[in-house]
Amino acid sequence: MKSNVERNEFICVIPARGGSKGIPRKNLVNLGGKKLLKWTIEAALRSEVFSRVIVSTEDDEIANFAIEMGAEVPFIRPVALADDTAASIDVVRYAVTVLEEEGNIFDYLLLLQPTSPLRDAEDIDNAIKLMIDKKASGVISVTNIGVK
Repeated sequence: MKSNVERNEFICVIPARGGSKGIPRKNLVNLGGKKLLKWTIEAALRSEVFSRVIVSTEDDEIANFAIEMGAEVPFIRPVALADDTAASIDVVRYAVTVLEEEGNIFDYLLLLQPTSPLRDAEDIDNAIKLMIDKKASGVISVTNIGVK
């Protein structure tokens, strides 16, 4: 288990559903030589803060791939939380409920979307450090894509 920042327990949840209307099976599509989901799992595993990296999915193929990459899949998400109308907050609430029911205690949960693959472990660690240094309850990264 990796060391925790200031003795806090950090877990990472990566939501990765199987269905997508825009790009079918997008989490398993290759981007720059890696499957989209692999980018996020690798960054999370390289981070210095997470005690657990969890993929939340309803899809067996995604679950198996996540496990092969070194992430955990401790539960299968209900199909109702995997359609186009499912909100990320509902996916997080479900994950927290299941993990707490299993006796897991953590101080911070970080949601890393697979559809933001260009972040790396250093970006994650810096965001967490910023959150702690500023005593913020959360942090979100954004970037200007240069569209006017």
